[in-house]
Amino acid sequence: MATAQADTVTEALGGLLDPASRADPYPLYARIREAGPTWVEDFSALVVAGFRDCEVLLRDPRMSSDRAHDRRAWAEDVLPQDAPSSVLEPWFVSSDPPDHTRLRRLVSKAFTARTVAQLEPRIADLVDDLLDGLPDRAAERGQMDVVADLAYPLPITVICEILGVPVADQPLFRDWSVRLTRLVDGFGVPWGGESLPDWLLADIELHGYVQELIAGRRRNPGDDLISKLIAVEEEGDRLTRDELASIVVLLLLAGHETTVNLIAAGTLALLRNPRHLAVLRHDPGLAEPTVEETLRYDPPVQLTQRVLAEDAEICGVPLSRGSQVFFLLAAAQRDPEVFPQPDTFDPTRHDIQHLAFAAGPHYCLGAPLARLEARLTLTRFSQRMTEPALAADPPPYREHINLRGPSTMPVNYTSIAPRSRPWR
Repeated sequence: MATAQADTVTEALGGLLDPASRADPYPLYARIREAGPTWVEDFSALVVAGFRDCEVLLRDPRMSSDRAHDRRAWAEDVLPQDAPSSVLEPWFVSSDPPDHTRLRRLVSKAFTARTVAQLEPRIADLVDDLLDGLPDRAAERGQMDVVADLAYPLPITVICEILGVPVADQPLFRDWSVRLTRLVDGFGVPWGGESLPDWLLADIELHGYVQELIAGRRRNPGDDLISKLIAVEEEGDRLTRDELASIVVLLLLAGHETTVNLIAAGTLALLRNPRHLAVLRHDPGLAEPTVEETLRYDPPVQLTQRVLAEDAEICGVPLSRGSQVFFLLAAAQRDPEVFPQPDTFDPTRHDIQHLAFAAGPHYCLGAPLARLEARLTLTRFSQRMTEPALAADPPPYREHINLRGPSTMPVNYTSIAPRSRPWR
């Protein structure tokens, strides 16, 4: 493999670790994509950044999602004796069939498009309630934080209601999520060594909380997803107790973290493109393509990875079983060979494609819910906020590389229009 090619990709990947690149990593992604599929020795991984390559390989059965063995073996040696055993249970998104198929099927009914559509009135009311809670000043400009006031509280409230988690415990999840999601950055996050990293401490605390929550639901079942999963577990061996806790932890994190970034990215793109914001204000039917274009243009999950299940040649590179493959989704979705003017945010573009929810058997289970929450939020924001404008551009970003999004997004506005129906 050409040394210059590998050096270019290695240097660009290193640039992604620099906090200065958080606001706009896309020039770095372009350099990686232009180099083509490249084995990077420093990361022990094949890096793939072209759209067609990613699209095909994410569906390739040779690509395993089972990445938990090394971390589990290490964690078994360092975990405190009183740590919940479910901490060692891999998330089902990090497993392969038949376990992945079995566990996904148990949860999938709660997130079908039909089931999620029934949540629309409730989610619409939640969005309006959050906007109603902002100060409405007719004589002077008001200011909101899109992340703290809207993008974060909406999805965490929704997933808490689905699972039957007390909404009053939201601050706990905020802390655990910030600490634990460092683990899914894909690279640059240490997990070895003799001492417990902070992400593992957060994992232990969260699993302890979830175990208590499940115990409470066993005593007093309700009409929530945790109670339904408990009923499944008690019917037979299709779901172990540790699998149940692991599923709940995954849903709590995945059920809001990525949607926070999706809502924030969509709002940011609209504020930077007032013409599209104005069009959406008058035609809510454009909310759906606006969300899809946001998922392409600035995805909430920037990369994903797989492990090769057998010796194979991938993109012309011979790899041995166990080799890692990094898929840079954010780079792939701005591939000029697939997308005209890829660096332009354009909800009117024809046939919007993306891999923001991955592809194949690991296609995101929560995609219908994330789409609905983002569509309703962007619609109501455009309709109700009068003269919104960014107070800082770019806004400050979180330290995460993969689950990338603004940490805060101050927005000035003149007033807030009253809620109205119909709003679609």
